[in-house]
Amino acid sequence: MAGVVLIAINFFMVRDSLTPAPEKARAAVAERFGIPPEALEFGRLPGIPGEQGRIERYVTINGIPLPRLLSEAQRELKEEALRQLWTWSLVALAIVAVVTFGGAWLLAGRMLRPLHAITSTARRLSTTTLHERINLHGPRDELKELADTFDEMLSRLDAAFTAQKEFVANASHELRTPLTIIRTEIDVALSDPDLSPQELAEMGAAVTEAVERSERLIDALLVLASAESPPVQSEVDLAELAQKEVELRSEEADEQGLRLELDLSPALVSGDRSLLERLVGNLVENAIRHNLPGGWFSVRTLTAQGGAVLEIANSGPLISPEETERLFDRFYRPDRSRSRKTGGFGLGLSIVKSVATAHKGTVQLIPLAEGGLRVLVRLPVAPTRPGSSAASAARNPAASPPGHSVSTTG
Repeated sequence: MAGVVLIAINFFMVRDSLTPAPEKARAAVAERFGIPPEALEFGRLPGIPGEQGRIERYVTINGIPLPRLLSEAQRELKEEALRQLWTWSLVALAIVAVVTFGGAWLLAGRMLRPLHAITSTARRLSTTTLHERINLHGPRDELKELADTFDEMLSRLDAAFTAQKEFVANASHELRTPLTIIRTEIDVALSDPDLSPQELAEMGAAVTEAVERSERLIDALLVLASAESPPVQSEVDLAELAQKEVELRSEEADEQGLRLELDLSPALVSGDRSLLERLVGNLVENAIRHNLPGGWFSVRTLTAQGGAVLEIANSGPLISPEETERLFDRFYRPDRSRSRKTGGFGLGLSIVKSVATAHKGTVQLIPLAEGGLRVLVRLPVAPTRPGSSAASAARNPAASPPGHSVSTTG
């Protein structure tokens, strides 16, 4: 279409400016009537030389004035020239179009080859073939960037599907264990008609323990699911939550003879109170449960660099850096510290990380050289409202609730 437009513009420009030379018009008229061209010069009669042959009127041929014949000849020459121009332009356009379409076909096929590779890979993909990659080679252009982005997306999907499968398998296994215990106890009780009251009580206790274990696991799974959704916003003080969780588990800490170091300063955050309670409770519970007899654990809250910090550390067995990286994995339990004997499922730190991420925070695990673990949770600090009790406590530590801004050992 661009070629046709160009030819049309060129045609009209040539048509308006083209004027055949008078010599060509005289030659055409002379050839038409079979007379020499020089005999058709204006105002001269053929065969009469000099001034005697010049006249002051038009020369006619067959009764037609010579200027009229010359004008018609010029018009015919112009029309013929324009007709040839139009014809050869269209022929040239056809040749160029064929060459252009052929070259464009080859070039487009070469350029779109990476897209065919991406399309064929996408068609082959399923939940069992997410490990496949395009691995496109070539210059760093838009198609190469698209293929690399597609490969990165496949990597994330593969990791997500793998984690989902492992989560479902582990959850099923954890739920199957207490159900197996319950079924075994019931089958034994039903098969023994002479079951004594003591044996019946023991069976009931075993079933109750299995049911409680299932309830704890289901509760943990529900917390994980709720942590994926945006949290309900309310003002929460991490120091208050830490004080409450330490008091709730003080009896368990006393049974193990643990020494507590408490340093609580106001640390206001904005988020879901129930989720943050579970975050603090899981960390305090881990610090007590995965400890050594006669060991120690510390709980500290503060506000630093525009963020609220919760730091919980405890003594315990040595943890390697490789093992530390896996502590966030769901249902992961190191053999030495997180076994079923402790009553855990390997979901505590997974819940902590999910809750912190939902509140736009971070969790850092630092293994201690002498054994044990330090956990640092950083959350965005809540904007304080003038006149609120939390703001007053931040300005006046002495007015904070019991247990805040204190350092105790017990």
